[in-house]
Amino acid sequence: MRHLINILDFSVEELDELIKVADDIIANPVKYQDACNHKILGTLFFEPSTRTRLSFESAMLSLGGQVLGFSEANSSSAAKGESVSDTAAVVSGYCDIIAMRHPKEGAPLVASAHSHVPVINAGDGGHYHPTQTLADLLTIHHEKGGFEGLTVGLCGDLKFGRTVHSLIEALSRYKGVKFVLISPEELKLPSFVKDEYIKEKNIPYEQSTSLDDVMPQLDVLYMTRVQKERFFNEEDYLRLKDSYILTTDKMKLAKDDMIVMHPLPRVNEISVAVDEDPRASYFRQTLYGKYMRMALILKLLNITV
Repeated sequence: MRHLINILDFSVEELDELIKVADDIIANPVKYQDACNHKILGTLFFEPSTRTRLSFESAMLSLGGQVLGFSEANSSSAAKGESVSDTAAVVSGYCDIIAMRHPKEGAPLVASAHSHVPVINAGDGGHYHPTQTLADLLTIHHEKGGFEGLTVGLCGDLKFGRTVHSLIEALSRYKGVKFVLISPEELKLPSFVKDEYIKEKNIPYEQSTSLDDVMPQLDVLYMTRVQKERFFNEEDYLRLKDSYILTTDKMKLAKDDMIVMHPLPRVNEISVAVDEDPRASYFRQTLYGKYMRMALILKLLNITV
């Protein structure tokens, strides 16, 4: 029995196989519409989620399966003090696979140790979000044709952004990737991520506080929100926040085939006017996430179509 807690739980070959299956799902949806007939997905979401939870539910329903679960801790026995391990042990008796989001780092790992069915980490605090990374990988695969030789800019909150950390971990295993790290000093990429996944692998990288300066060299721009609550004083936030708002003027500095990604939700870091630009991939990215979750469910349930 396999679980997915961290993106590194899967080899590059396994990630490529998931992408291959997702491609086939996109091309031949009818072929997969009954693949999970009589299978049940349990969604244990202890904190709010829109895209991830609904994407998992849509994925299972599109495979012909069914869904049960809860969308907030207050509607589960956690409100009565039940432990994660007990919840997982009980719910795993009612379903065939579990997708779990929890505000505490490590909670899905604990659940996997007590579950009788595969557990998918749908986000645990500031730790991991592997299925968002799967969505990101399929987006880049479709929009750019592959991963090798890309210059990937990551912009905004690189210190606390779990999606950024997971994407760096995944892309660091492909040849010829270069990272451009764009953030205020206060929100730089943590040393442990940079040392383990960039420096130790001798991956070229550049750090910048200016989005405008590096925009012309990027093949992929991955935007995240600069969070006011992360700054020690409001003056620093006000000084920096507008530097990381992507506008149509900034897009004029970019390559004609650069793509813009965002894990969503966005607040004001991408102007709505950018939505009309064909290089804006973030809404397509959410749909790619559904297809990758479909492929992941099939893999963990050992279903071949």
